[in-house]
Order: sequence, then structure tokens, then C-alpha cells
Amino acid sequence: MTAIAAAVLVLAACGRDVREDAPFMGESFDSDETYSRTYELPPAQVCSAARLALLGQGYAVAKSSDDAVEASKNFQPEDDVHTQLSVRVSCVSRGNDRSLLFVSALLDRYVMRKSSNSASVGVGGIGSLSLPVGSREDSLVRTASSTVQDTGFYRRFFERVGFYVPAPSSRDRKPSADEMRREDPPPADLKRGAEATTDPLPQG
Repeated sequence: MTAIAAAVLVLAACGRDVREDAPFMGESFDSDETYSRTYELPPAQVCSAARLALLGQGYAVAKSSDDAVEASKNFQPEDDVHTQLSVRVSCVSRGNDRSLLFVSALLDRYVMRKSSNSASVGVGGIGSLSLPVGSREDSLVRTASSTVQDTGFYRRFFERVGFYVPAPSSRDRKPSADEMRREDPPPADLKRGAEATTDPLPQG
């Protein structure tokens, strides 16, 4: 009985560790402004600036309205690894021509999987046999999905938006040619995702 009780306590302790180590359990909801900025303009103008900032960096805009923008960009860090970076922007009115811009980025990682084709052949007296054929099909399988945590990525995004929605004190400022040509590097999460090996996501 003593051994059984000890085993139960060990299992319970392990269960607590798993729950405490879950990523979302570390959320503090601090007001650190990593994912938001305030602008002295209406939401429609702020979201328009965010759309231009994303278009200028090669993102494909799938949705654009006066209060939201959704765009994505594809990367291939390795021959058989593909990643897609999706950015979602929301513009919320704060009254008196002030807006709060929220942004979050989702990084999906895919790997190339190969599969052989098979064909069914009817055989008299036996039924049908499934025989492999010579062709193979390649398909992308999603293996990981996570919200980008790289603060530098969001800082660079807001700086780019600032080129189109400058502060009131510098609203007439125009970006230099060098600033307009500067390529925004991908988030650090993308590089870490390419180096790390993750378990496939559950299907269904």
C-alpha cells in the first residue's frame, strides 16, 4: 500500500509539472506594447498604412478593410522545409481621431512528405490486389504552428507603418530611398523553427 501511495504521488507531481510547463501558463498579460501602438489618425487610415507596409515587404494581402488586414509571406529555409508567415492587423477606434493598432503573426512550418501511388488490379478467383506503381507524389504536411514572439519583428513592423503614418510632429517626413529599399528580415522565430525538430500536429 505504501508503494502504491508513493507511485500515485509521483504521478500527481508529474501531472502538475506538465500543466505548469504549458506555454500559455506563462502568459502575464503585461502592457508591454509589443503587439500594439497608438496613432493619432482614424482606424481606416492606420489600417491602410499597415496594408502598404506589408505590400512593400512582399506580403500577399488576402483581406483588407477599414479595421483589419490579413497578409502572408512564404519562405523556404531548407530544401524540404517550407514556412508561411501570416500577419493579422486590427485597427480599433479610440475616439477623437485616435486609433489603436494591434498586430500578431502566426508561423506555420511544413515539411515535404513523399508517398507511393498504388493501383487495384482484378484477378480472377482471387479478387483485387493493390499493387504499387512507379510514380510518387509529394505533399506538404504541417508540422508546427506558433505565434511569433520576436519583439524585434514587431518593432520593425511598426517602424515601417510609421513611414506611412508618421507622428504628428513629423507628418511631413518622407522616408529616404535607402529606407524604402531596406528589406525587413524575417522574425527570429523562423530561423529557430528551421533548426528545431518538432513533432507533427495531430490530424483531424
